[in-house]
Amino acid sequence: VWEIFGALCTGGKLVVVPFWVSRSPEDFLQLLRNERVTVLNQTPSAFGQLASLPQTNEGDLALRTVIFGGEALDPQRLRGWIEHHGDDSPQLINMYGITETTVHVTYRRITAADLGRSRSPVGIAIPDLGLQVLDGQLNPAPLGVAGELYVSGAGLARGYLNRQGLTAERFIAGDGGERLYRTGDLVKWNNEGQLEYLGRIDHQVKVRGFRIELGEIEAQLLAQPEVREAVVIANEGPTGTRLVGYVSGNDIDTNALRERLGEALPDYMVPTVLVVLDALPLNTNGKVDRKALPAPEFSAGNAYEAPQGETEEKLAAIWAEVLGVQRVGRNDNFFELGGHSLAVLQAQTRTQAELGVRLPLAIYFQRMSLVAIGEAVTQMRSTELAEEAGDLDQMASLLEALED
Repeated sequence: VWEIFGALCTGGKLVVVPFWVSRSPEDFLQLLRNERVTVLNQTPSAFGQLASLPQTNEGDLALRTVIFGGEALDPQRLRGWIEHHGDDSPQLINMYGITETTVHVTYRRITAADLGRSRSPVGIAIPDLGLQVLDGQLNPAPLGVAGELYVSGAGLARGYLNRQGLTAERFIAGDGGERLYRTGDLVKWNNEGQLEYLGRIDHQVKVRGFRIELGEIEAQLLAQPEVREAVVIANEGPTGTRLVGYVSGNDIDTNALRERLGEALPDYMVPTVLVVLDALPLNTNGKVDRKALPAPEFSAGNAYEAPQGETEEKLAAIWAEVLGVQRVGRNDNFFELGGHSLAVLQAQTRTQAELGVRLPLAIYFQRMSLVAIGEAVTQMRSTELAEEAGDLDQMASLLEALED
Protein backbone atom coordinates (compact mmCIF):
# COMPACT_ATOMS: atom_id res chain seq x y z
CA VAL A 1 0.00 0.00 0.00
CA TRP A 2 2.60 2.53 1.09
CA GLU A 3 5.15 1.85 -1.63
CA ILE A 4 2.69 1.35 -4.51
CA PHE A 5 0.25 4.21 -3.90
CA GLY A 6 2.90 6.49 -2.47
CA ALA A 7 4.53 6.48 -5.88
CA LEU A 8 1.53 6.30 -8.22
CA CYS A 9 -0.65 8.86 -6.39
CA THR A 10 2.08 11.51 -6.55
CA GLY A 11 3.01 11.11 -10.21
CA GLY A 12 6.06 8.94 -9.59
CA LYS A 13 7.30 5.86 -11.38
CA LEU A 14 7.00 2.64 -9.38
CA VAL A 15 9.90 0.17 -9.63
CA VAL A 16 8.89 -3.35 -8.63
CA VAL A 17 11.95 -5.23 -7.37
CA PRO A 18 12.23 -8.89 -8.44
CA PHE A 19 12.45 -11.24 -5.46
CA TRP A 20 15.96 -12.55 -6.11
CA VAL A 21 17.23 -9.03 -6.76
CA SER A 22 15.90 -8.03 -3.33
CA ARG A 23 17.96 -10.85 -1.80
CA SER A 24 21.22 -9.77 -3.48
CA PRO A 25 22.66 -6.42 -2.29
CA GLU A 26 24.91 -6.21 -5.38
CA ASP A 27 22.01 -6.70 -7.81
CA PHE A 28 19.83 -4.32 -5.80
CA LEU A 29 22.49 -1.62 -6.01
CA GLN A 30 22.68 -2.09 -9.78
CA LEU A 31 18.88 -1.76 -10.02
CA LEU A 32 19.01 1.54 -8.10
CA ARG A 33 21.53 2.82 -10.62
CA ASN A 34 19.79 1.53 -13.74
CA GLU A 35 16.35 2.86 -12.73
CA ARG A 36 17.70 6.11 -11.26
CA VAL A 37 15.64 5.51 -8.11
CA THR A 38 15.03 8.70 -6.12
CA VAL A 39 12.89 7.42 -3.20
CA LEU A 40 13.85 4.10 -1.61
CA ASN A 41 11.64 2.29 0.89
CA GLN A 42 13.59 -0.38 2.71
CA THR A 43 13.97 -2.14 6.05
CA PRO A 44 17.00 -1.15 8.14
CA SER A 45 18.40 -4.69 7.86
CA ALA A 46 18.22 -4.77 4.06
CA PHE A 47 19.63 -1.25 3.80
CA GLY A 48 22.49 -2.21 6.11
CA GLN A 49 23.56 -4.97 3.75
CA LEU A 50 23.30 -2.58 0.81
CA ALA A 51 25.24 0.18 2.58
CA SER A 52 28.05 -2.22 3.50
CA LEU A 53 29.00 -2.68 -0.16
CA PRO A 54 32.10 -0.65 -1.12
CA GLN A 55 30.41 0.21 -4.44
CA THR A 56 27.78 2.33 -2.68
CA ASN A 57 30.47 4.92 -1.94
CA GLU A 58 31.06 5.69 -5.62
CA GLY A 59 28.52 8.53 -5.47
CA ASP A 60 26.50 7.74 -8.61
CA LEU A 61 23.11 7.15 -6.99
CA ALA A 62 20.10 9.40 -7.64
CA LEU A 63 18.60 8.90 -4.18
CA ARG A 64 16.85 11.92 -2.64
CA THR A 65 15.15 10.09 0.23
CA VAL A 66 15.56 6.77 2.01
CA ILE A 67 12.54 5.75 4.09
CA PHE A 68 13.00 3.07 6.74
CA GLY A 69 10.19 0.90 8.05
CA GLY A 70 9.18 -2.62 8.92
CA GLU A 71 11.46 -3.01 11.95
CA ALA A 72 13.18 -0.90 14.58
CA LEU A 73 15.96 1.36 13.32
CA ASP A 74 18.95 1.78 15.59
CA PRO A 75 20.71 4.98 14.46
CA GLN A 76 24.08 3.28 15.01
CA ARG A 77 23.37 1.22 11.90
CA LEU A 78 23.65 4.38 9.82
CA ARG A 79 26.96 5.62 11.23
CA GLY A 80 29.07 4.43 8.29
CA TRP A 81 26.58 5.75 5.73
CA ILE A 82 26.24 9.18 7.36
CA GLU A 83 29.99 9.56 7.86
CA HIS A 84 30.51 9.01 4.12
CA HIS A 85 27.35 10.45 2.52
CA GLY A 86 26.11 12.89 5.16
CA ASP A 87 22.48 13.09 6.29
CA ASP A 88 21.06 15.55 3.73
CA SER A 89 21.52 13.89 0.36
CA PRO A 90 19.72 11.61 0.55
CA GLN A 91 17.54 12.49 3.51
CA LEU A 92 16.97 9.60 5.90
CA ILE A 93 13.43 9.17 7.27
CA ASN A 94 12.46 6.68 9.96
CA MET A 95 8.82 5.57 9.97
CA TYR A 96 7.25 3.40 12.65
CA GLY A 97 4.22 1.46 11.47
CA ILE A 98 1.78 -1.33 12.23
CA THR A 99 -0.49 -3.37 10.00
CA GLU A 100 -3.53 -2.11 11.90
CA THR A 101 -3.03 1.39 10.45
CA THR A 102 -2.00 0.26 6.94
CA VAL A 103 0.74 0.92 7.56
CA HIS A 104 2.68 3.86 9.07
CA VAL A 105 2.02 5.67 12.34
CA THR A 106 4.93 8.09 12.94
CA TYR A 107 7.82 9.68 11.08
CA ARG A 108 11.11 11.38 11.90
CA ARG A 109 14.06 12.61 9.87
CA ILE A 110 17.32 11.04 11.05
CA THR A 111 20.41 13.26 11.23
CA ALA A 112 24.01 12.87 12.38
CA ALA A 113 22.93 14.14 15.81
CA ASP A 114 20.93 10.93 16.28
CA LEU A 115 24.05 8.74 16.12
CA GLY A 116 24.59 9.24 19.83
CA ARG A 117 21.20 7.77 20.68
CA SER A 118 20.78 4.24 21.99
CA ARG A 119 17.05 4.17 21.17
CA SER A 120 15.13 4.21 17.93
CA PRO A 121 13.68 7.72 17.41
CA VAL A 122 10.30 7.36 15.69
CA GLY A 123 9.08 10.95 15.96
CA ILE A 124 5.54 12.27 15.72
CA ALA A 125 2.21 10.99 14.39
CA ILE A 126 1.13 11.29 10.79
CA PRO A 127 -1.95 13.57 10.50
CA ASP A 128 -4.78 11.02 10.62
CA LEU A 129 -3.67 9.28 13.82
CA GLY A 130 -3.44 10.02 17.55
CA LEU A 131 -0.87 8.59 19.96
CA GLN A 132 -1.04 7.85 23.69
CA VAL A 133 1.59 6.28 25.94
CA LEU A 134 -0.17 4.50 28.81
CA ASP A 135 0.88 2.45 31.81
CA GLY A 136 -0.62 -0.89 32.88
CA GLN A 137 -3.65 0.89 34.41
CA LEU A 138 -4.23 2.89 31.20
CA ASN A 139 -2.95 6.11 32.82
CA PRO A 140 -0.72 8.44 30.79
CA ALA A 141 2.97 7.65 31.32
CA PRO A 142 5.06 10.67 32.43
CA LEU A 143 7.72 12.21 30.21
CA GLY A 144 10.68 9.85 29.84
CA VAL A 145 8.86 6.88 31.39
CA ALA A 146 8.24 3.75 29.32
CA GLY A 147 4.69 2.71 28.54
CA GLU A 148 2.67 0.90 25.90
CA LEU A 149 1.78 2.81 22.75
CA TYR A 150 -1.94 3.14 21.94
CA VAL A 151 -3.09 4.46 18.56
CA SER A 152 -6.37 6.15 17.66
CA GLY A 153 -7.77 8.19 14.78
CA ALA A 154 -9.34 7.91 11.36
CA GLY A 155 -6.49 5.83 9.99
CA LEU A 156 -7.07 2.99 12.45
CA ALA A 157 -8.53 -0.28 11.21
CA ARG A 158 -11.95 -1.43 12.41
CA GLY A 159 -10.67 -4.76 13.70
CA TYR A 160 -9.71 -8.25 12.57
CA LEU A 161 -11.96 -9.95 10.04
CA ASN A 162 -14.01 -12.77 11.61
CA ARG A 163 -11.94 -12.64 14.83
CA GLN A 164 -14.17 -10.88 17.32
CA GLY A 165 -12.27 -12.11 20.38
CA LEU A 166 -8.94 -10.78 19.15
CA THR A 167 -10.57 -7.53 18.06
CA ALA A 168 -12.06 -7.03 21.55
CA GLU A 169 -8.69 -7.77 23.13
CA ARG A 170 -6.63 -5.36 21.02
CA PHE A 171 -9.14 -2.60 20.17
CA ILE A 172 -10.46 -0.99 23.35
CA ALA A 173 -12.45 2.10 24.34
CA GLY A 174 -10.57 5.11 25.62
CA ASP A 175 -11.68 7.55 28.31
CA GLY A 176 -13.08 9.93 25.70
CA GLY A 177 -14.98 7.19 23.91
CA GLU A 178 -12.46 6.95 21.07
CA ARG A 179 -11.24 3.57 19.88
CA LEU A 180 -7.68 2.72 20.92
CA TYR A 181 -5.45 0.03 19.49
CA ARG A 182 -2.91 -1.42 21.93
CA THR A 183 0.22 -2.01 19.89
CA GLY A 184 2.27 -4.14 22.31
CA ASP A 185 5.18 -1.75 21.70
CA LEU A 186 7.10 -0.01 24.47
CA VAL A 187 7.82 3.68 23.86
CA LYS A 188 8.47 6.88 25.79
CA TRP A 189 8.13 10.60 25.15
CA ASN A 190 11.49 12.40 25.08
CA ASN A 191 12.29 16.00 25.92
CA GLU A 192 11.65 17.02 22.31
CA GLY A 193 8.03 15.87 22.51
CA GLN A 194 8.76 12.95 20.20
CA LEU A 195 8.51 9.22 20.65
CA GLU A 196 11.40 6.82 21.14
CA TYR A 197 10.79 3.15 20.42
CA LEU A 198 12.08 0.85 23.16
CA GLY A 199 11.05 -2.58 21.90
CA ARG A 200 8.30 -5.14 21.94
CA ILE A 201 6.71 -6.01 25.26
CA ASP A 202 6.99 -9.68 24.28
CA HIS A 203 10.73 -9.17 23.59
CA GLN A 204 11.32 -8.52 27.26
CA VAL A 205 13.10 -11.45 28.83
CA LYS A 206 13.98 -12.39 32.37
CA VAL A 207 17.56 -13.47 32.99
CA ARG A 208 18.52 -14.61 36.49
CA GLY A 209 15.66 -12.59 37.94
CA PHE A 210 16.44 -9.40 36.00
CA ARG A 211 13.95 -8.15 33.39
CA ILE A 212 15.80 -6.74 30.39
CA GLU A 213 15.17 -5.43 26.88
CA LEU A 214 17.02 -7.27 24.15
CA GLY A 215 17.14 -4.02 22.18
CA GLU A 216 19.47 -2.50 24.79
CA ILE A 217 22.04 -5.22 24.14
CA GLU A 218 21.63 -4.91 20.38
CA ALA A 219 22.25 -1.16 20.64
CA GLN A 220 25.52 -1.75 22.51
CA LEU A 221 26.63 -4.29 19.91
CA LEU A 222 25.87 -1.89 17.07
CA ALA A 223 27.88 0.81 18.84
CA GLN A 224 31.04 -1.28 18.38
CA PRO A 225 33.05 -0.16 15.34
CA GLU A 226 33.51 -3.62 13.81
CA VAL A 227 29.82 -4.63 14.05
CA ARG A 228 27.55 -3.96 11.08
CA GLU A 229 24.44 -5.92 12.10
CA ALA A 230 23.30 -7.36 15.40
CA VAL A 231 20.36 -9.22 16.86
CA VAL A 232 20.02 -10.85 20.28
CA ILE A 233 17.67 -13.69 21.20
CA ALA A 234 16.87 -15.57 24.39
CA ASN A 235 17.76 -19.27 24.35
CA GLU A 236 16.21 -21.54 26.96
CA GLY A 237 18.69 -24.06 28.36
CA PRO A 238 19.08 -26.33 31.37
CA THR A 239 20.46 -23.45 33.45
CA GLY A 240 17.66 -21.06 32.45
CA THR A 241 17.57 -18.27 29.90
CA ARG A 242 20.81 -17.68 28.02
CA LEU A 243 21.38 -14.74 25.71
CA VAL A 244 22.73 -15.39 22.22
CA GLY A 245 24.01 -12.57 20.03
CA TYR A 246 24.29 -12.79 16.24
CA VAL A 247 26.55 -10.25 14.54
CA SER A 248 28.06 -9.48 11.16
CA GLY A 249 30.89 -7.12 10.35
CA ASN A 250 34.63 -6.97 9.83
CA ASP A 251 37.31 -8.93 11.75
CA ILE A 252 35.12 -9.61 14.78
CA ASP A 253 36.92 -11.06 17.79
CA THR A 254 34.07 -12.41 19.91
CA ASN A 255 36.11 -12.61 23.11
CA ALA A 256 37.22 -8.99 22.83
CA LEU A 257 33.68 -7.96 21.91
CA ARG A 258 32.22 -9.68 24.98
CA GLU A 259 34.83 -7.97 27.18
CA ARG A 260 33.83 -4.55 25.86
CA LEU A 261 30.15 -5.33 26.37
CA GLY A 262 30.98 -6.25 29.96
CA GLU A 263 32.35 -2.75 30.48
CA ALA A 264 29.07 -1.17 29.37
CA LEU A 265 26.50 -3.73 30.55
CA PRO A 266 25.93 -5.77 33.72
CA ASP A 267 27.12 -9.36 33.43
CA TYR A 268 23.60 -10.80 33.07
CA MET A 269 23.11 -8.74 29.89
CA VAL A 270 26.29 -9.91 28.17
CA PRO A 271 25.41 -12.69 25.67
CA THR A 272 26.70 -16.09 26.70
CA VAL A 273 27.81 -16.69 23.13
CA LEU A 274 28.27 -14.49 20.06
CA VAL A 275 27.75 -16.04 16.63
CA VAL A 276 29.48 -14.33 13.69
CA LEU A 277 27.64 -14.51 10.36
CA ASP A 278 28.45 -13.10 6.94
CA ALA A 279 25.04 -11.40 7.05
CA LEU A 280 21.88 -11.77 9.10
CA PRO A 281 19.17 -13.82 7.34
CA LEU A 282 16.20 -11.81 6.08
CA ASN A 283 12.63 -12.92 5.44
CA THR A 284 10.57 -12.06 2.37
CA ASN A 285 9.74 -8.64 3.84
CA GLY A 286 13.39 -7.75 4.35
CA LYS A 287 13.23 -8.07 8.15
CA VAL A 288 15.65 -10.14 10.19
CA ASP A 289 14.38 -13.73 10.09
CA ARG A 290 14.91 -14.86 13.68
CA LYS A 291 13.67 -18.36 12.89
CA ALA A 292 16.43 -18.79 10.31
CA LEU A 293 19.26 -17.93 12.71
CA PRO A 294 21.53 -20.96 13.20
CA ALA A 295 21.40 -22.81 16.50
CA PRO A 296 24.16 -21.55 18.80
CA GLU A 297 26.97 -23.81 19.90
CA PHE A 298 27.93 -23.19 23.50
CA SER A 299 31.66 -23.74 23.75
CA ALA A 300 34.62 -22.05 25.34
CA GLY A 301 36.40 -21.61 22.04
CA ASN A 302 39.31 -23.86 23.01
CA ALA A 303 40.62 -26.80 21.03
CA TYR A 304 38.98 -29.85 22.56
CA GLU A 305 41.15 -31.90 24.87
CA ALA A 306 39.52 -34.92 26.48
CA PRO A 307 39.28 -35.05 30.30
CA GLN A 308 41.98 -37.12 31.96
CA GLY A 309 41.36 -39.44 34.87
CA GLU A 310 38.21 -40.41 36.72
CA THR A 311 37.79 -37.08 38.53
CA GLU A 312 37.90 -34.97 35.36
CA GLU A 313 35.64 -37.39 33.50
CA LYS A 314 33.01 -37.25 36.24
CA LEU A 315 33.26 -33.46 36.44
CA ALA A 316 32.91 -33.21 32.65
CA ALA A 317 29.75 -35.31 32.76
CA ILE A 318 28.33 -33.13 35.55
CA TRP A 319 29.11 -29.90 33.70
CA ALA A 320 27.69 -31.21 30.41
CA GLU A 321 24.39 -32.07 32.08
CA VAL A 322 24.15 -28.88 34.15
CA LEU A 323 25.07 -26.59 31.23
CA GLY A 324 23.28 -28.51 28.49
CA VAL A 325 26.33 -28.96 26.24
CA GLN A 326 27.37 -32.08 24.36
CA ARG A 327 30.90 -32.37 25.68
CA VAL A 328 33.32 -30.58 28.00
CA GLY A 329 37.07 -30.49 27.48
CA ARG A 330 39.60 -30.25 30.28
CA ASN A 331 40.56 -26.67 29.32
CA ASP A 332 36.97 -25.41 28.94
CA ASN A 333 35.79 -22.53 31.11
CA PHE A 334 32.58 -23.12 33.11
CA PHE A 335 31.25 -19.62 32.46
CA GLU A 336 32.16 -19.49 28.79
CA LEU A 337 30.10 -22.65 28.34
CA GLY A 338 27.03 -20.79 29.57
CA GLY A 339 27.45 -21.09 33.34
CA HIS A 340 26.41 -18.47 35.87
CA SER A 341 26.02 -18.21 39.63
CA LEU A 342 22.90 -20.38 39.80
CA ALA A 343 24.52 -23.03 37.63
CA VAL A 344 27.54 -23.05 39.96
CA LEU A 345 25.26 -24.03 42.84
CA GLN A 346 23.94 -26.95 40.80
CA ALA A 347 27.46 -28.08 39.90
CA GLN A 348 28.56 -27.76 43.52
CA THR A 349 25.68 -29.94 44.73
CA ARG A 350 26.22 -32.56 42.02
CA THR A 351 29.97 -32.66 42.68
CA GLN A 352 29.39 -33.24 46.37
CA ALA A 353 26.89 -36.02 45.66
CA GLU A 354 29.02 -37.86 43.10
CA LEU A 355 32.60 -37.11 44.19
CA GLY A 356 32.07 -36.60 47.89
CA VAL A 357 33.70 -33.15 47.91
CA ARG A 358 31.93 -29.84 48.51
CA LEU A 359 34.12 -27.18 46.95
CA PRO A 360 33.71 -23.62 48.22
CA LEU A 361 31.83 -21.50 45.67
CA ALA A 362 34.76 -19.07 45.48
CA ILE A 363 36.90 -21.77 43.85
CA TYR A 364 34.53 -21.97 40.87
CA PHE A 365 34.90 -18.24 40.24
CA GLN A 366 38.67 -18.27 40.77
CA ARG A 367 39.74 -21.33 38.78
CA MET A 368 36.85 -21.82 36.30
CA SER A 369 38.41 -24.46 33.97
CA LEU A 370 37.64 -28.15 34.27
CA VAL A 371 41.26 -29.11 34.86
CA ALA A 372 41.62 -26.50 37.62
CA ILE A 373 38.44 -27.60 39.36
CA GLY A 374 39.61 -31.20 39.05
CA GLU A 375 42.86 -30.28 40.78
CA ALA A 376 40.90 -28.53 43.54
CA VAL A 377 38.80 -31.67 44.08
CA THR A 378 41.97 -33.81 44.28
CA GLN A 379 43.64 -31.39 46.69
CA MET A 380 40.60 -31.26 48.95
CA ARG A 381 40.38 -35.05 48.94
CA SER A 382 44.07 -35.29 49.89
CA THR A 383 43.59 -32.76 52.68
CA GLU A 384 40.58 -34.62 54.02
CA LEU A 385 42.46 -37.94 53.85
CA ALA A 386 45.42 -36.40 55.68
CA GLU A 387 43.10 -35.04 58.35
CA GLU A 388 41.43 -38.43 58.67
CA ALA A 389 44.87 -40.13 58.93
CA GLY A 390 45.90 -37.65 61.60
CA ASP A 391 42.71 -38.34 63.53
CA LEU A 392 43.37 -42.10 63.31
CA ASP A 393 46.97 -41.63 64.58
CA GLN A 394 45.67 -39.60 67.53
CA MET A 395 43.11 -42.29 68.33
CA ALA A 396 45.76 -45.02 68.15
CA SER A 397 48.06 -43.09 70.50
CA LEU A 398 45.18 -42.56 72.92
CA LEU A 399 44.34 -46.28 72.90
CA GLU A 400 47.99 -47.19 73.56
CA ALA A 401 48.06 -44.76 76.50
CA LEU A 402 44.92 -46.23 77.92
CA GLU A 403 46.28 -49.77 77.60
CA ASP A 404 49.44 -48.74 79.44
